[in-house]
Amino acid sequence: MTFKDKIIWITGASSGIGKHLAMVLSQYNAKLILSSRNENDLKLVKAQCKNPDLVIIIPLDLENTVTFKQKTETAINSFGHIDILVNNGGVSQRSLAKNTTFEVDKRIININYLGTVALTKAILPHFIARQAGQFVVTTSIVGKIGTPFRSSYAASKHALHGFFDSLRAEVFSDNIQVTIVCPGFVKTNVSINALTGNGTAQKTMDIATKNGIKPEQFAKVMAKAIYNKKQEVYIAGFKEKLGVFTKRFFPKLLSKMIRKLSVT
Repeated sequence: MTFKDKIIWITGASSGIGKHLAMVLSQYNAKLILSSRNENDLKLVKAQCKNPDLVIIIPLDLENTVTFKQKTETAINSFGHIDILVNNGGVSQRSLAKNTTFEVDKRIININYLGTVALTKAILPHFIARQAGQFVVTTSIVGKIGTPFRSSYAASKHALHGFFDSLRAEVFSDNIQVTIVCPGFVKTNVSINALTGNGTAQKTMDIATKNGIKPEQFAKVMAKAIYNKKQEVYIAGFKEKLGVFTKRFFPKLLSKMIRKLSVT
């Protein structure tokens, strides 16, 4: 497996899955464009990559969609074109629906769904013009099954599945691929940064997250899925994968299981 001469733009690259994916892809000789809101953290990630001279940093805020046209032009001009866009940026949630303000609901949708769609549409004409390209989107197992404490987060991830499944069909004739990556619990800061009902960060790590897949292990599997142009892949533990299977074939049983599920 090699990504030599492949130019890959990763959002949410300053920590967690995005950070470790950048490090893995750098080992496979990819040329990288790293984006997130935190420029200082992006510089640290760049320094940890195997080929830092082949890494460009472009700070980007998924809520500030008016900047995407300029950011996309900068990204394309960095190496001459883009081969793969990895839509990895996002924010999670840790609150019951009844305790979550509508402003928090909107912010999660704006970041996870609308921000991702806006950036995808900003680069789509470039892919169509080249008759080549690949969209990769990090969703979640809760993009397939909703769980307690994740109502708005699950909604945003379900929406991504709908959008990118439709997009895959639309751009097939343009030789553009779509890969949907569904993580289960991964040991990152996702629960620490997750929004609570009033919009503040939780600031603590869930037990389930702490016991999740190591991000460096996750990133290796994700890189392989990208290389093989998988349409959809579940990178998760047995219980999370069982949940997806049960939802498909035994939805009523899953509803009973979800009520008792520990998701924090």
